[in-house]
Amino acid sequence: MPYYENAKPKKVTREEHLRRDAARWEREENARKPRGTGRASARGEENTFSPSSRPAPRREEFSAPAKRRPASPRPEPARHAPSPAPRPAPMRRAPSPTPRPEPARHAPSPEPALPENLICGRNPIREAIKSGRDIEKLLVIKGDLSGSAREIVSMARERHIPVQIVEKQALDDVTRSHQGMLAYASAYQYADVDDMFAEAEARGEAPFLIILDGITDPMNLGAIIRTAACVGAHGVIVPEHRAVGLTPGAVKASAGAVECVKVARVGNLVRTIELLKSRGLWLYAADMDGEDYRRPSYGGPMALIIGAEGEGISRLVLEKSDFRIALPMKGPIGSLNASVAAGILMYEMRRSEQ
Repeated sequence: MPYYENAKPKKVTREEHLRRDAARWEREENARKPRGTGRASARGEENTFSPSSRPAPRREEFSAPAKRRPASPRPEPARHAPSPAPRPAPMRRAPSPTPRPEPARHAPSPEPALPENLICGRNPIREAIKSGRDIEKLLVIKGDLSGSAREIVSMARERHIPVQIVEKQALDDVTRSHQGMLAYASAYQYADVDDMFAEAEARGEAPFLIILDGITDPMNLGAIIRTAACVGAHGVIVPEHRAVGLTPGAVKASAGAVECVKVARVGNLVRTIELLKSRGLWLYAADMDGEDYRRPSYGGPMALIIGAEGEGISRLVLEKSDFRIALPMKGPIGSLNASVAAGILMYEMRRSEQ
């Protein structure tokens, strides 16, 4: 039923009712619009539509609201739907490598292994010299020496032990606990020249000795000692200065021959040669300017002198020798290894003697 039938007794016409509704709609419309957005007409008319211009509402606008349409039913799932595909197995991550422990940044470097024949400390060196142990050389730090160090140096010089003055860094490179000096002991006990003559007399043979002048390579020394033992030599003589002695490397290179051949170390090689000549030995020096080694007739007491590679035999020693022999060279190489040349000459001298 329309609402105007229940109004007050005053009768309101339909047209009046529509005018009121249009005025109310116009007020509500103006309230929703922002101010200043209306468009005025060129003749100064208000920016609103007049009630007469408002179209009359349709009768359907006062009717009851329309009913909602029922929602369409959801489609039922297929009864025989295929089973879902199996999920792939999750990939396992590779185990992360165990991080290595970082080395200490300020860790001290480990000290290298010391040679077996090295003597460290002033007291051990003093006792080794007093006991008569053979010392290859004594290294002393450069600078003023205190009382105990000066005493040890004087003892070493009395025993004809080579003394070398070196910088502190040279000793630090070997060991940090050097106390200003280091000593290198011989790996084997030296003999005397007289012991070699006694060995030849015990065998009933003429003395046959090998003299080395300036051999600094321990491998060459060990190889020469081994060859001397093979040919039956009675001894090997080496100088104290500017030459290698019975170091662990030389003893190892001899392959045990140092047990069979006596090795003597002398302070003055020229004086030793004069002593050997006074006792009846003939001295043969290996020299590139000498005659062919196959020409001389070897025999009796004799000694072979071998010099260092490159430098050869020193001038004074070469002047004291009786004969100069050489190995002929036909190839582009002008010289042989010292141990090889010594082996060839030793066997030739022994062969001619027989």
